[in-house]
Amino acid sequence: MKKTLLSLSLVTAALAVQAQAPNTLTRAETKLGYVLLFDGQSLNGWHTYNGTGTGDAWKVQDGALMLDGAAKKAGAKGGDLVTNEDYEDFDFQYEWKISPNGNSGVMFHVVESKAYGTPYMTGPEMQVLDDKGHPDGKIFKHRSGDLYDLIPSPKRYAKPVGQWNKARIVVQRGFLSLYLNGKKTATTELYSLKWADMVAASKFKTMPDFGKYPSGRLNLQDHGDTVWYRNLKVRRLSTKPARD
Repeated sequence: MKKTLLSLSLVTAALAVQAQAPNTLTRAETKLGYVLLFDGQSLNGWHTYNGTGTGDAWKVQDGALMLDGAAKKAGAKGGDLVTNEDYEDFDFQYEWKISPNGNSGVMFHVVESKAYGTPYMTGPEMQVLDDKGHPDGKIFKHRSGDLYDLIPSPKRYAKPVGQWNKARIVVQRGFLSLYLNGKKTATTELYSLKWADMVAASKFKTMPDFGKYPSGRLNLQDHGDTVWYRNLKVRRLSTKPARD
């Protein structure tokens, strides 16, 4: 009996370790409909914004999707990465780690078109930043967890440089919520009059199509600094109103 219980304990422990392995889904997540956007080994499912393939500055390092800032400065091609598929209502979860003095970001509802030269002409961004080391850390609404230049996080929830942060972007039926390390950092109603007023008071006021598309790509920003992403997973959510 003792041997049986010990064996069961070992199996349970092994399953727990397996469930927590980077870039994998638990049975519960799979049942809910989550899919991995990064397999930990390749850049499959991603391509350069308004292009094909991926730049050499984007690499896989130790199970993380990495933009190599040093390689880019040496001449390697980078560019923002976007998903091959569009997402309308979704629950997107991921982890990020930034380099000292680094800057990056994750955008959503990004539209690829020759009419737009950059992803931020259409897609809102959740900021990724070394708050203490980067100059943007001193700018209101430009810090980690903020809805960039639109809504500030109520507190600073990012972990120190070199540590992994867990982030989440949820869009459903016109409502947006952002989370960093389990704390809600921003919430708003997209496409509302209040949303239009916020955009009009931001740096995006000269971009007529910013934040107006209800569907688009998920985007990892190339800001030139080394950044790592892992455990990228997304679940499509219902766009239909709940029944009374």
